[in-house]
Amino acid sequence: MRGRGLHFHFHLWLALLFALITASFGISVKNQSVRCIAAERRALLDFKKGLIGYDNSLNLLVSWTSKEEECCKWKGVGCDNTTGHVVMLDLRPRITYGIFGGSWTAISGVIGTSLLELKHLSHLDLSLNCFYQIPDFIGSLSDLTYLNLSSNPLTGFIPLQLGNLSRLVYLDLSTDDINQSLISDNLEWLSHLSSLQLLKISCTNFTKATNWLQVIQSHPSLSVIHFGYCDFAEVDPSSLVHFNSSNSLSVLHLIWSSSLHPSTFPLLLNISRNLVELDLHHNQLSSLIPDSFDNMPALERINFELNSLEGGIPKSLGNLCHLKELNLRDNKLSGPLTFAVKNLSGCANDSLEVLKLDFNHFNGSLPSFVPFSSLRELDVGSNQLSGHFEDNFGDFSKLNVLNLDENGFTGPLPDLLRLSSLRELYLRGNRFEGLLPVNIGKLSQLVLLDVSDNSLHDVISEAHLFNLTKLRYLSISFNALSFNLSSNWTPPFQLDFIEMSSCKLGPQFPSWLRNQTNFYHLDISHSNISDNIPYWFWNLPSRLMFLDLSFNQISGRVPNLPLKFDRISLIDLSSNLFHGPIPQFLSKSTTLDLSNNMFNGSLSFLCTNKDSGLSYLDLSNNLLSGGIPDCWIKSRRLTIINLENNNLSGVIPTSLGSVETLQSLRLRNTSLHGEIPQSLKSCTKLKLLDLGENKLTGIIPPWIGERLENLIVLRLRSNKFHGDIPSSLCHQQFLQVLDLSLNNISGTIPSCLNNLTTMAHLGSSAATIEFSYYYNDVYDIEDSTTAFFARTLNGHLLVIWKGVEQEYGKTLGLLRAIDLSCNKLSGEIPREIASLHGLITLNLSRNMLKGSIIKEIGQLKALESLDLSTNNLSGVIPESMSDISFLSVLDLSNNNLSGKIPLSTQLQSFNATCFAGNSRLCGDPLNKCLGDESPKLPNNGGTEIIAESDEELFEPLWFVTGTIAGFLVGFWGVFGSLLISRSWRHKYFQLVNKLGDWIRLTMALETVKLQRRLRLKD
Repeated sequence: MRGRGLHFHFHLWLALLFALITASFGISVKNQSVRCIAAERRALLDFKKGLIGYDNSLNLLVSWTSKEEECCKWKGVGCDNTTGHVVMLDLRPRITYGIFGGSWTAISGVIGTSLLELKHLSHLDLSLNCFYQIPDFIGSLSDLTYLNLSSNPLTGFIPLQLGNLSRLVYLDLSTDDINQSLISDNLEWLSHLSSLQLLKISCTNFTKATNWLQVIQSHPSLSVIHFGYCDFAEVDPSSLVHFNSSNSLSVLHLIWSSSLHPSTFPLLLNISRNLVELDLHHNQLSSLIPDSFDNMPALERINFELNSLEGGIPKSLGNLCHLKELNLRDNKLSGPLTFAVKNLSGCANDSLEVLKLDFNHFNGSLPSFVPFSSLRELDVGSNQLSGHFEDNFGDFSKLNVLNLDENGFTGPLPDLLRLSSLRELYLRGNRFEGLLPVNIGKLSQLVLLDVSDNSLHDVISEAHLFNLTKLRYLSISFNALSFNLSSNWTPPFQLDFIEMSSCKLGPQFPSWLRNQTNFYHLDISHSNISDNIPYWFWNLPSRLMFLDLSFNQISGRVPNLPLKFDRISLIDLSSNLFHGPIPQFLSKSTTLDLSNNMFNGSLSFLCTNKDSGLSYLDLSNNLLSGGIPDCWIKSRRLTIINLENNNLSGVIPTSLGSVETLQSLRLRNTSLHGEIPQSLKSCTKLKLLDLGENKLTGIIPPWIGERLENLIVLRLRSNKFHGDIPSSLCHQQFLQVLDLSLNNISGTIPSCLNNLTTMAHLGSSAATIEFSYYYNDVYDIEDSTTAFFARTLNGHLLVIWKGVEQEYGKTLGLLRAIDLSCNKLSGEIPREIASLHGLITLNLSRNMLKGSIIKEIGQLKALESLDLSTNNLSGVIPESMSDISFLSVLDLSNNNLSGKIPLSTQLQSFNATCFAGNSRLCGDPLNKCLGDESPKLPNNGGTEIIAESDEELFEPLWFVTGTIAGFLVGFWGVFGSLLISRSWRHKYFQLVNKLGDWIRLTMALETVKLQRRLRLKD
């Protein structure tokens, strides 16, 4: 989207080289004037016998038959115009392109030795196939100038015999499969390829080839080298002393290497004085950028993207007078951006065209780029820049791309009219405020405009948009922008990407969208539309991939459109007023969210596709009826299913167990009956399982604890389950919410609950419970490239919290809850529960529990809600309960508790109903206990003396009084001595400081005790 980058130049170079090689040998694929050599024809047929897996529908080898004698006419075969010898063999599959990319049927089998009969073969292309070995005999094809085995799953050693191909100009052994690996223990074979100009190798282990850099640097003809995903040995710098830098190397790509030693980095900056292009992206380099670019004065393009480079930009980079592209994005470079740009202000400021510094840690204000007169693309997004965006560019007629995304820029947007060539403007995620300049509508070359997620407030009129005839990408979401466009306004552009979430487009549905007939992405969610959706809107473009109309008040029916869509990535119509049945075409989406509407009818539309691509399905809070269809075997990619709060019925279908990718299953409040199907034990990735508020029966299956090892939330509330709580649930080390309330469960509470590891730790997980799934979307407006994007959603759950049903979303991950209330549990509360230190809510009410409240309950210091009411608990309330300082909900009512309620600020703050129904319980806030008030006894003189408890009350007063008196006497005694001796003064003042600190602490503690006793006395 922001330019094709360095790879464009590299692939252009490859295309030109291939064209020159092909032309130089006068290859003819279908030349009527030459006849095939019989021996070579037989060799080709023998070669074909060793191949398997080819598809005749591709018409690649279908012409290779014994009936067709002219092998020069066979597909993939090229002969010399004069001699008729086979000089070219190109079996690269022909790729068929579709909406999700290319597809082909590869050839596999054995590369047979019959190729040795093709003695004049100069061009061999077996790329994009399924060959696993590089045969040694290829080194005997001495006329080869072009060898391409790329994109094969090659393994094993690179044969040393390749070194015999002295005429080879082009060698490509690269692959896209990083799970495959070639090995080369020595690169000596490469030094013998004296004619080689281009080398591409990937996924190769060179860790034993200590001479790899020597061979490259001393090679006489290598001009282009591309290493990808390779592992290299550390280079001894002294081994390069006797080697001059290369005179031929002009392009070096060494990318995606996890083992490139930091000491090798500066050595690569001395590899060739003629180097034009240096690409070291994604190599885990973590040092400073060496200040030694003076050794490569011819450099035009540098790419150090996706490393961990630190520090700033060295001055020698600014001395590269031919430098056109500098890509340092996604590193850890830091410091004021002003200093970094100043270091580039040598002769490079006249040549530099592309500067990418985004995703670093540069700070400060935006410097002036006026000296960089050739700059076409500037990317400083995702840094820590701040201040105003002012006139930093002057009269920049060449600037095409400007990216200031995700910084801290403030203030109004400047007039950008002088940037007359601007094609892409990225200002997302700053704090720009004020109006959107009307002159932005005069940037006639603008293709992309993104000002989303700022604080702009304005009314968008036709003047803002009138001259944007080339605009294809418009994102203005999350601003206080509204639209004032006439109902008959016709936009001057055709947009591909429309994103206007949280802008005010309504109340009427925006009529100007009728003229947009080519978009693939439309987001007008949260846009204050309260209108019936017009029928013309459903004439959606066939290339549609993303549609979000959520959180409006749009009403009407969704028509059953023709199935013209191959696949739609996302359809979100949630939180509107849509009604009627769900049409079949919506099942074509990858992400489908129709929640919080009034859709009715059945779920049969889910069964219409032979192979569903759904990964996210949310139909909750509608009026859907009937059973859940048993066709989930077609939906093997589903990650999230939410059907809760509908009028469904029937049983949980067995085929749901075939969705092994499932992470969240929510079927709450859907009137389901029957047992939990055993097939669900195959859904081992489940994190959230909510089957609450149904009519499910049977026992709680033990396999939930044995097989569903990733469960974070298990909610089976309000069903008809019976039997014991299976002890296997204790195996759930990630479980944070366990709700089995309102069932008929009996037996005892398992004593192994202390094995619930996550509940045993404070703050052991993130604030949210996240579920990730993938959808594809177009990410490059220049060539409409599609890619898969990960989307992360927060889980949400209804929880009875503080006696009220509340929905947890972004903070669900912080909740630790056990609710076993309203069952028939018996026995005692297991002491092991006290080990669950992270527990926030515990509800064991309305059971038949007996025994005492565990005395260790005070260890649950994070507890905020505790309900043990309506059981048969007896004994006293443990003193340790006063240590639970965050307790805000407590109910111990309707038990057989006795004794005095422990004294604490927390417990006495609850009203009496929290302790009611315990006839032998006393103390604040209930009635006072007997003996709380001691009688007053007469003395011999008829006067009253204070009881022992009152004497204890005044005990601290004497202590405080004595302490003060002692302090005063001691102080003045010492003070007199201090007047006499200067050295004593220093020592005594140190002692007095320490003594004073001790006294203040003691007085504070005794004062607190005194206040507490006075309060109890009253």
